[in-house]
Amino acid sequence: MNSLVLIFSAIALDAIGIGLVFPILPRLLHAIAPGSDTALSIGIVAALYSLAQFLFAPVLGALSDRFGRRPILLLSLAGATLSYLCMAFANSFWLLLVGRAIAGLTSANLAVATAYITDVSSEAERPGRFGLLNALFGVGFIIGPVLGGALGDHSLRAPFLAAALLNALNLLFALFVLPESRAPSRSPFDLVTLSPLTAMRWALSTKSLRRVTALFFLFATAGEVYGTCWALWGSESFRWSGLWIGLSLGAFGVCQALAQALLPGRAVRLMGERRTVLAGIACACLALVALAFATQAWMVFAIMPVIALSGIGTPALQAMATRQVGAQEQGQLQGVLSAVMSLAAVIGPLVFATIYGAVHAHWPGAIWLSVIAVYAALVPIVLGLDGESRQR
Repeated sequence: MNSLVLIFSAIALDAIGIGLVFPILPRLLHAIAPGSDTALSIGIVAALYSLAQFLFAPVLGALSDRFGRRPILLLSLAGATLSYLCMAFANSFWLLLVGRAIAGLTSANLAVATAYITDVSSEAERPGRFGLLNALFGVGFIIGPVLGGALGDHSLRAPFLAAALLNALNLLFALFVLPESRAPSRSPFDLVTLSPLTAMRWALSTKSLRRVTALFFLFATAGEVYGTCWALWGSESFRWSGLWIGLSLGAFGVCQALAQALLPGRAVRLMGERRTVLAGIACACLALVALAFATQAWMVFAIMPVIALSGIGTPALQAMATRQVGAQEQGQLQGVLSAVMSLAAVIGPLVFATIYGAVHAHWPGAIWLSVIAVYAALVPIVLGLDGESRQR
C-alpha cells in the first residue's frame, strides 16, 4: 500500500508542476527577459514541455519494461527535483527552457506509474485504482495554479522551490520504501518501438482513423489556449494578481472536474454520442464569445460553468473513436490518440501565443474568438464520422 501512495503522490506532483508555472510565468519572463515578446515566450515554454513529454513517454515506458519500474521512477523523481531547482534559479530565458524541458521529460513517468499500478493490482482492482490516478491528476492540476499564484505573489522563485522540496521528499520516500513491481527483462527490444511516430503511420493510412486523428488533434489544440493565454489575458484585462490568476484557474479546474464526473453519461443517454459532441462544441463557442466580451472579473467566474459544459463532448468522442477499429486494435488506437494530443500540446501554445501577441494591444479578448475557428472545423468531421465505422 505504501508503494501505491508514493505512485499516486508522484502523479499528483506532476500535475501540480504543470499548473504551478501558469500564474507566475508572465512576470517571471518580464524579470529574466525584459523586452522580449512575452506571449511568444510563453508559447515556446509550453511547447517545449509538451515536446519533451511526447518524445520521452515511450522511452521511459520501454526502459521500465527492460530494467524495472523502480529505477526509472527514481530517475524521474530526481530529474523533476533538478528541473524545479533549475527554474528556481534561472536568470536567463535559456536556463528556464532547460528546466522546463527536464520537467517535461520527467513528467512522462505517467506511463511508468500506470504500468506499476498494473503490476501490483488484480484485474478487479485496476479500474478503481486507475480512476483514483486520474482523479488525483485532476486535483493536482487544481492545486498547482492556486499554489503557484499565492506563493508567486511573495516571490517569483518560491513556487519552484516548493515543488523541488516536495519532489525531493517523494524521492527519499521512494528510495527507502518503493519496492520493484516486476522482474526486469533482459531480452533486447526494438529501438523502433521507442518512436512515437510509429503508430501514427498506421492511423494516417486509413480514412476513418484520419478523421478520428484530426478530431482529437483539433479538440486538444483548442484546449491549449487556456493554459497559454489565461494568465496574460487576466492580468491585462482585469489586472489580476498571481493569486487571482491561480484562483481562477483552480475554479476552472473544479468546474471541469465536476462536469466530467457527472454529466457525460447522462448527456449521451439523452442525446446520443454525436449530438453530445456537437452540444459540447456549441457550449465552447458560446463561452468563448462571452469571454471575449467580458468587461469585469466576476463575469469570468459566471462563464466558467458554460466552459465546463464544453467538456461533455470529449467522452462521447472517445466512445465514437473506439468503434472505428476492431477489438484487437484498441490499444494501438489509444496510443495514437495520446501521441496526437501531445503534438497538439506542442503546436497549440505556439499558435495561440502568436495570435495573442498580435491582438492583445488592441483587444486581449480577441484571442478567444480565434478558437471558434478551430471548433468550426470540427463540425463537418463530427458529422461525417458516425457512418464510417471500420471503413478502409
